[in-house]
Formats: sequence, C-alpha cells, structure tokens
Amino acid sequence: MLKPGPDHPITLEPAKQRWRAIFAGHVIADSNDALILKEADYPPVVYFPRQDVAMEYMSRTERATHCPYKGDASYYTILMDGQFAENAVWTYESPHEGMEPIDSRLAFYTDRVEVYPVDDAAVNPHHHDEDVDQVVQHTDAGDGRSQGEHWPPNVGTPDQPEGGVR
Repeated sequence: MLKPGPDHPITLEPAKQRWRAIFAGHVIADSNDALILKEADYPPVVYFPRQDVAMEYMSRTERATHCPYKGDASYYTILMDGQFAENAVWTYESPHEGMEPIDSRLAFYTDRVEVYPVDDAAVNPHHHDEDVDQVVQHTDAGDGRSQGEHWPPNVGTPDQPEGGVR
C-alpha cells in the first residue's frame, strides 16, 4: 500500500453540483452527493453513491484490478436496450486507509458512459420556488389537521357563487 504524497497526490472533494451518467440514451446515475477524485496527472473521476445508480442494469464481472494507492477494484458490465459496455464501471469496496470516502461508490469509464455535471435549474426550474414551503404547510400534520391556515376556496359554493374555477 502506497500513501498519496507530493509525487502522487490524490484529493477527494464533494462535487459542487449535481452529476449524471448516461448510457444508451438513458440516465443510469444521478446524484447531488458525488465525490470528485483527482489523482496525479489523471483526469478527475466522479464517484457516485451506489443508491444513486441504476444497479438493475449492472452485472458484476470477474475483472479485478489493484491500485497501490486506493486498493482493489471490482467491475460491472452495463446491459441496457440490447447494448452493453463490458467492465465500464468500477468500485472500491474495501479501499485503502485514507480512501474510505469512495467505499462502494461507483465510477464510469467516460469513453463508454457519458458523465457530466447538471444544472439543477435546468432539470427542475422550480427547485427554488418559495411556494413549496407553503404547499408543505398545507399537508396533513399526521392527526388529520392541516399544518397551516386553509387557503380560500377557489370554486364556487351555493352560498358563495363567485368562487374561482367553474
């Protein structure tokens, strides 16, 4: 086991934005909790939490490799819509000391799977709307009562025919 140092630096940092992976035109990973690993002169690698990856399209393979800095990697092949990418996904399930944050996370070979950052506003343009809190306040508090004051009715009633929608 080798330790990262000035001659072979490795840094891990939480991604500052959402990341996705696409294979055969389908999103197979989508996470706000990705980690970015930068190692020596290699391109950065995005590690996705396993729960944010569509594991139903992955098959474990016999392939295994060893990195003296990170440990032993296991591999998966992706099969989707009749297309497959053999050993396109890797994971460190018992990484070396200091690399624990990547434990059981998954990374993709970017020549076979498209991995890219996503702007949350493009995916969900209403993700910052203030109305969300107001809607949540009007849900059931658990005992049948609304958590907030009732909104005025938007439909007419016999005693108030001027209501909203007809």
